[in-house]
Amino acid sequence: MNNSALRIAVMLLSASASVAALAAATAETDAQMPRHLGNEAALSDGTLDVAGAHYVYTAETGIQVVHVTDPKDTDPPQPNDKGVLPPVEPEAGMSYVAYFLGKTPNPARPLTFIFNGGPGSSTIWLHMGAFGPKRVVTTDNAHTPAAPYTIVDNASSLLPESDLVFIDAPGTGFGHLRGADKNKAFWGVDADAHAFANFIVGFLSKHDRWNSPKYLFGESYGTTRAAVLAYVLQNEKSVDLNGIMLLSQILCFDNSPDGPQFNPSVDQPYALALPTYAATAWYHKKLPSQPGALEPFLAEVEKFALGDYLSALAEGSALAPDRRAAIVGKLHDYTGLPADYIERADLRINGGVFEQHVLGGATTGRLDTRFSGPTIDPLAKEAAYDPQAAAISSAYVSAFNDYVRRQLHFGKDDTFKYNNYAAIENAWDFLHQPPGAPAKLPQTTNVLPDLAFAMKANPNLRVQMNGGYYDLATPYFAAEYELRHLPLPPELARNIEVRLYPSGHMVYANAPSLVALHDNAADFIARTRGGGGKAAAAAP
Repeated sequence: MNNSALRIAVMLLSASASVAALAAATAETDAQMPRHLGNEAALSDGTLDVAGAHYVYTAETGIQVVHVTDPKDTDPPQPNDKGVLPPVEPEAGMSYVAYFLGKTPNPARPLTFIFNGGPGSSTIWLHMGAFGPKRVVTTDNAHTPAAPYTIVDNASSLLPESDLVFIDAPGTGFGHLRGADKNKAFWGVDADAHAFANFIVGFLSKHDRWNSPKYLFGESYGTTRAAVLAYVLQNEKSVDLNGIMLLSQILCFDNSPDGPQFNPSVDQPYALALPTYAATAWYHKKLPSQPGALEPFLAEVEKFALGDYLSALAEGSALAPDRRAAIVGKLHDYTGLPADYIERADLRINGGVFEQHVLGGATTGRLDTRFSGPTIDPLAKEAAYDPQAAAISSAYVSAFNDYVRRQLHFGKDDTFKYNNYAAIENAWDFLHQPPGAPAKLPQTTNVLPDLAFAMKANPNLRVQMNGGYYDLATPYFAAEYELRHLPLPPELARNIEVRLYPSGHMVYANAPSLVALHDNAADFIARTRGGGGKAAAAAP
């Protein structure tokens, strides 16, 4: 063999070895990260003891894949002339934990789909703090000490009243996204609602629960999702809901106290947050004259907020000096903030400013203003962190990561994303196409039309709003204001009920409020589930 032939042979052998190595590496990669996501499920048994009653239940922990369009409606992809397949159509593996009372699920029982918000949050908060059969114990209004944390039977679990499905949003929990334009396909007001709708109808089919009474329970952005989801389920899937339970509601983002200074001429947020400011100052005893009882005091503040205060803000620079001075005085009386500071702020105090300055040396919580902590930067205009989130997050995250692996037998070698705010918030599409609009509207997210449409199309649909007096992320008075402005006839407006608690955004972080929240939700389900309204008996 001459030198040229030898070189060619060596090259061929080398190429063959490279191809073989590439094929082996590709096979290994495909095994670790397959082209398509797949459904997963792990079953486990548990018990729950509540007030002398003993319940057994089955838990299913897993991942359910949802698609933008039904993949069976599309022909299999064909490789190009180089043998390369086109990108995968977008799909999301959404993680969940479902609890079914008894050894055998009863399809006649109500089924409640539960989710937190963010956008970008998993659902460990409602799962481990409110309605799951186990909950983590945290300190009521101070920082919970570090591990070990205590997990106990949850006497306020909704499992005796309803089977429960805790759903993690796409891109959170144990879930993953795959395919072309995957973020765009699932991260947005409308895209997210469709993903949850597809998850729910898939779950109903898989578990033979189409004829069960059905409920949504959403917290925070989860209330935004619930409004759009109710419309999508009713209008596109022909799924009527028995009820929607909203906790710490925000449906119109123009009412948020987080950044109203960037939206001048829209003054509602300042007025709607004022009762929460007043409740906070009352709780921390920062008022110039401390009222004895909270609720009568709040009724007075609410009247001022939508009366003299909002009217004065509406006048803008035309506000007369004597009237301006009177408003400053009232705001001082109701918030405890110095009159000169209120004057310099032009009568307009946003949430972050209030949290930073109301205590005069410490920072209050945003999610729950009963909490407080050291101020990061005393010279800053707004609060740099949330003491309530710092106080309890480790307990929830650590407890769930232990519980899901030890007791639910899922996710041993996987990472649980308790939130994915950094990625999701930066990519989130807040533009929304409400019912009747020809396209997404270039305005702040407002899903009041979606909830109103769902309630009109299903006039038996009932809605329960739950809120905390000390919630400065989604103030309770803003939630009430929104519900009063739903475009509904009076007879349907009567299908809405409001329940308020001496707690914050996570109402259940306060033990007595958790009990009351459970009792109100359980009563709501009993009254709206149909079939005489009596909950199915628990299996032994």
